[in-house]
Amino acid sequence: MDLVMVMVVTVVVIALVFDYTNGFHDAANAIATSVSTRALTPRVALAMAAILNFVGAWLGVGVAKTIQGIIDIDGGVSSVTDADRAHALTIVLAALVGAITWNLITWYFGIPSSSSHALIGGIVGAGVASSTVVHWDTLVDKVAIPMILSPALGFFLAFGLMTAIMWLFRRAKPTRVNRGFRAAQTVSAAGMALGHGLQDAQKTMGIIVLALVAGGLHDGEDVPLWVIVAAASAIAAGTYSGGWRIMRTLGRRIIELDPPKGFAAEATAASVLYVMAIGLHAPVSTTHTITSAIMGAGATKRFSAVRWGVAKGIVIAWIITMPAAAAVAATFYFLARPFLP
Repeated sequence: MDLVMVMVVTVVVIALVFDYTNGFHDAANAIATSVSTRALTPRVALAMAAILNFVGAWLGVGVAKTIQGIIDIDGGVSSVTDADRAHALTIVLAALVGAITWNLITWYFGIPSSSSHALIGGIVGAGVASSTVVHWDTLVDKVAIPMILSPALGFFLAFGLMTAIMWLFRRAKPTRVNRGFRAAQTVSAAGMALGHGLQDAQKTMGIIVLALVAGGLHDGEDVPLWVIVAAASAIAAGTYSGGWRIMRTLGRRIIELDPPKGFAAEATAASVLYVMAIGLHAPVSTTHTITSAIMGAGATKRFSAVRWGVAKGIVIAWIITMPAAAAVAATFYFLARPFLP
């Protein structure tokens, strides 16, 4: 097996490792609210989330194509030497190393940062370090604007939905309302898990296709079936392995949730994820969206009920995720470059 093929296999395996870490890092996105309100037991919630992550990965490839379009990988079909292809594959590998490193750091400290933006930051960092063409217009239109828009929509729509719920059920008994919304959370948590698979599994598909193009094995026009199966399976397995540290942050430390608030947060976040993925093909952060929705639903009680100190720490992590992952990716590229043919 020649060097290029070894590198392609290595990058694909590492991409699936990233997909797995994405699953356990972001498992809390889908189920933290349902578990914290006791709508679902942790194991049932994880099993449901894993299955629906797998299903969600089959609902489209628009986000995957957006990931492919952030940088130009010229080492693939148009390349005439293995050295060029090895260089292009190193760029993709560096992007993954940057994303995985930041994922593991934030997982260890229980910080719900964005796996999506870690991957995008890694791609941009490796692209800039290698003087590869970065499509800044795509980055602004498909990443930066949705990155700001999705948490804002999550907050205000959840606030509005929760306000409507409070008005509609203002004369109902709290115990009866909680019982009803605890059941409804099964549906909203399922929708959130489906949206997570739709968004996040596609990002790994995009990076694998980039690797295939870099190795001269694919033209990048579509996503091969085996790539969809592998990415869907990896994120489902990662989700089932759990993300308990981050689950505690989302489910309890931001605000003590009750079933109506949990339903409002999940239903809103899932809706935003679907619109962004299917309508705009934008790789938005499931973490940003659900966290903002939780804060929006919680703020209807009173703004002081939200633990803004915890929220502040999460926002800081959001801000530094892309540059931090980009810096790791660029560093890895510079360290690996001298060893290339």
